[in-house]
Amino acid sequence: MAQQIIIADDHPLFRAALRQAVSQAVQGVSVLEADTIAHLQGIVEQNQDADLVLLDLNMPGAHGYSGLVFLRGQYPGLPVVVVSGSEDIQIMRRAIDYGASGFIPKSAPLPVIAEAVQKVLSGDVWLPKGAAEKIERTQGEPEEFSERLATLTPQQFRVLGMLAEGMLNKQIAYDLEVSEATVKAHITAVFRKLGVRNRTQAVIAIQQMELDPLDTTLSGS
Repeated sequence: MAQQIIIADDHPLFRAALRQAVSQAVQGVSVLEADTIAHLQGIVEQNQDADLVLLDLNMPGAHGYSGLVFLRGQYPGLPVVVVSGSEDIQIMRRAIDYGASGFIPKSAPLPVIAEAVQKVLSGDVWLPKGAAEKIERTQGEPEEFSERLATLTPQQFRVLGMLAEGMLNKQIAYDLEVSEATVKAHITAVFRKLGVRNRTQAVIAIQQMELDPLDTTLSGS
């Protein structure tokens, strides 16, 4: 059976480059593509036996590391490699802390990306040259919030993302095609699992997942 890799990135040109690198790395590979976190969730739910996800942290619907934490919590057997435009060692460290199997800078040439994919598929963790030693010196413990975030169901995670975007219950219900009562039930469950009391606390909590700790915007980009 052909190996299956999911590419999650909102830039078509970079998805095409990743597809090319993946095709070089794995003969006969089946590639699926997602351009938003919601799209990615749908693909993973239908393809839970996929072999690897290549994940851009800056996608519509994502709040920094939240997509990574969710995937690792809901699908622990599915390796996730972060593919990022940043080469900041602290971002790499946090990605590994949150369960990533590797970190590929977008500036890496195609042969290097192909090598990284091969390494992760064989069960190794891949990092840029010299990064592993720096990460070991700064290794930290994942925050308690990330463990709580990982317990959310796919639908609860979608609702949390919509809350963070400032959407009202009526808007969330319309987008998810469910009743407002169902949305309220999801919100109650989200608050309980995250240990927060209201929307404001939930939004502040999800900001902890942003790439830049100093960035307090709610943008998904």
